Amino acid sequence: MSGKNMENSDIANIRKEMETVLSSKRYAHTLGVAYTAAALAMAHGEPMEDAMIAGLLHDCAKSMHGSELVAICEKARLNVTAVERSNPTALLHAKAGAYLAQHKYGVNNDNILNAIRYHTTGRPDMSRLEKILYIADYIEPNRKQLAELDMIRRIAFQDLDWTMEKILANTLSYLRTTDGQLDDMTVKTYNYYKRVET
Repeated sequence: MSGKNMENSDIANIRKEMETVLSSKRYAHTLGVAYTAAALAMAHGEPMEDAMIAGLLHDCAKSMHGSELVAICEKARLNVTAVERSNPTALLHAKAGAYLAQHKYGVNNDNILNAIRYHTTGRPDMSRLEKILYIADYIEPNRKQLAELDMIRRIAFQDLDWTMEKILANTLSYLRTTDGQLDDMTVKTYNYYKRVET
């Protein structure tokens, strides 16, 4: 399943599958991300179908137990950091989700798989689709009100890099004030987009 030759029926099948594996709240979030990603893709010249697939599958591993996520990552020979191991549901569901997207749901488009893999931490020099999914996860309509969310939603349709820097700054600020664990990749991603914007 590449995204380029994706049929509407394939997207509908993925949507139905996500409805069965995710909680109703997580499923509502997933639909919000998928449709927001599709709208951002239209605005930024990225294939809408790829954005829909990435959005529908981005949290496909989110309902799994932490030990299952670690096991999937170890089976796939993915590096698992100490921070990820201590908070697997928040930080490993993206890596495990990319693995499931490929091996369970048949996605073989590397851009879609990377968008799923990095939708939680980001990474320096992300592709347009990776940025679109990361941003859509933050701004989708079901999100509770976050700092500067209305402004970020408006600018997201104009400037992806500025939006990345703003979301990453807000995320790091939130994690630091709540004693949340900082993933090194999120810090590296912020530093990269901060430089891009200066």
